[in-house]
Amino acid sequence: MQNEKTGVPIRNVKSFLSKIPSVVTGTDIVQWLMNQLNIDEPVEALHLGTLLAAHGYFFPISDHVLTLTEDGTFYRFQTPYFWLSNCWEPQNIDYAVYLCKRAMQNKARLELADYEADSLARLQRLFARKWEFIFMQAEAQAKVDKKRDKVERKILDSQERAFWDVHRPVPGCVNVTEIDIKKSCRLRNPKRTKTVFCILLITLPLINLIWNLEPLLYKPMIWSLIFVASTAMRFSNNLNNYLDINFHHLLVTTAFSLPSYFSHLSSNEVGPARVHRWGFSLEEMLKDLFGQDLFLSFLQSEFSSENLRFWLAVQDLRKRPWRTVSDRAEEIWCEFLAPGAPSPINLDSQTYDRAVKAMDRPTHHTFEEAQEQIYKLMKSDSYARFLRSSLYQDLLHPRKKVTCLFFYLPAYCLILQIH
Repeated sequence: MQNEKTGVPIRNVKSFLSKIPSVVTGTDIVQWLMNQLNIDEPVEALHLGTLLAAHGYFFPISDHVLTLTEDGTFYRFQTPYFWLSNCWEPQNIDYAVYLCKRAMQNKARLELADYEADSLARLQRLFARKWEFIFMQAEAQAKVDKKRDKVERKILDSQERAFWDVHRPVPGCVNVTEIDIKKSCRLRNPKRTKTVFCILLITLPLINLIWNLEPLLYKPMIWSLIFVASTAMRFSNNLNNYLDINFHHLLVTTAFSLPSYFSHLSSNEVGPARVHRWGFSLEEMLKDLFGQDLFLSFLQSEFSSENLRFWLAVQDLRKRPWRTVSDRAEEIWCEFLAPGAPSPINLDSQTYDRAVKAMDRPTHHTFEEAQEQIYKLMKSDSYARFLRSSLYQDLLHPRKKVTCLFFYLPAYCLILQIH
């Protein structure tokens, strides 16, 4: 978008008493997205642009709310140094330095908003002992900024402000950094997680072996290995995010044996921990492909599988390229909604009439209202029966013998205490 030849045209705008450097308009951004990405609907381009703005890749120069509007509002591109993809994790001290520096500068140009003034007062109370150091840092940064060219300083000030609008947004706005930015940082440096995993992979089977040879070996060796495994777990608070394993369940039910657990996951069977998550909500179950298939089998037994198949078809429609949307929407209509359809779904008359009108110009969201109604129907009716069915209960409580469960209980309690 910032390419000098093919990107959005960046210009300097002259106002009555000043010059606004390096800006683009909201209309320019929407038109560029439509032309470059072959988007037919301005609403779709506006939605995509709003997502980019919410993540701080460009921002309005006169507002703290990071949204895109299709008008003459001026926007400025963020410098790559402040991009969210760099996985920044700014601290409260950094924010305190920034607000303190803002308060020192020209108040007519950089006056703090009400929520920023409240944040500054709160941070001043929080860092009362360090405030002199924070003030000195802010003062040093302000002196460096004064030495810059006026136009350059104006641009950098707006980019720094936009960076904090992403990480400390206006109250009521969505904080996109809370989605999973810390997990993204760890994925960029997975070495530590791999090391912890290797420790567990080696240690836990050894513990299992020593327990089985208990008449021949001394128990202190076991406690040492347990301490190593628990320490590895303590330094890997979010290992479940990577391996999809509940370690507390694993230590008790599999007798400290990771290899058998991995072979269990790789088969068509699923463990109770995984099945237990399906009971949290219908949404949680539909995220799991095995859960989808199992729920579909249950609905087929009740002769209502068309509900889930319609829901999945609409999910697929949302991901389709624009050029195939019309054909795919027509297929969904013929299969589930048209008169004499082979798999008719049950909709109220108002929702059905709106779906008929939406088929005049099919989009990714043509069946969104119908999908929501079918989802609520499955959630309140079929899903509740599925949780009570033997199909789900047999997976949740498998009939397997756990050898000497109470024999391993002291070791498990010790791990919990250390962890």
